[in-house]
Amino acid sequence: MEIAIQYITNALSVGGTYALLALGLAIVFGILGFINFAHGEIMTICGYVLFYAMAIGLPFWFAIIIGVIMAGVAAVIMERIAFRPLRGANPMSLLIAGFALSGALQISFLVFLGERPKPVPMPEYFTGAIKIGGIYIGVVQVISIAVTIVAVFALNLFLKRTKFGISLLAAAEDFSIARLMGIRANAIFSGTFAISGLLAGIAGVLWLAQRGSVSYTMGFTPLIKAFIATIIGGMGSLTGAVLGGFLLGALEIVFQIILPSEQLIFRDPIVLFFLIAVLLFRPGGLIQEKKESMR
Repeated sequence: MEIAIQYITNALSVGGTYALLALGLAIVFGILGFINFAHGEIMTICGYVLFYAMAIGLPFWFAIIIGVIMAGVAAVIMERIAFRPLRGANPMSLLIAGFALSGALQISFLVFLGERPKPVPMPEYFTGAIKIGGIYIGVVQVISIAVTIVAVFALNLFLKRTKFGISLLAAAEDFSIARLMGIRANAIFSGTFAISGLLAGIAGVLWLAQRGSVSYTMGFTPLIKAFIATIIGGMGSLTGAVLGGFLLGALEIVFQIILPSEQLIFRDPIVLFFLIAVLLFRPGGLIQEKKESMR
């Protein structure tokens, strides 16, 4: 029983990070109609900002706030420079632009910030554990789960209780009608990317808290996992993105448990096989929502 609780905690912790990244991808796809494959680099930007902020002596929590805010700012700049000029273009063009931007940012990180991973020191209380009954659960895992729940809840409130959030949902349903109602396209684009960037920044902090260093390729693997989670949950569905993220985290932990150590290398291919199985029986994902995206 104690081991089961530990594994469940691990699954929720890993799945929470995937869920936040998948949410960022899903909100852009649901409203703007394309997948931003430079999303992982926003996460990396947050990591580097956090590293340098702490290097100059800023308090840990203040550095986190700056890192997350800069992730949101970077996402808005990314939209303004790379995607706004392509507004109305074929979704494939936007997809290629995302790939190109991702590659350009990775090369820039490599050239200007170096190849070696940069360690991000965590406070002592992050490295500790909480005793619950007869088991010890890592503080980082508990914080990751709590932050994910709060972030998802806050996003839900923002979208349903604020004027701008309702505008985003209206644009996701039918952008043409939303524009006739006075909703500005530029505000929708910038706001969507800002939310996506903030979610990527939070996910970046959680990823760093569990791994302890940032490198120029830090965002690549989480992005792929988040993309898989988005497909499993249902493209454009925010609920599906969260469900897919937690499901993917659970699958990784399950296969890590049942596979012999010498066969752990097959964990990710097995997860991809599961994705194929989902698409065979549920081509639209676990939660299918019919929405007219922005064009």
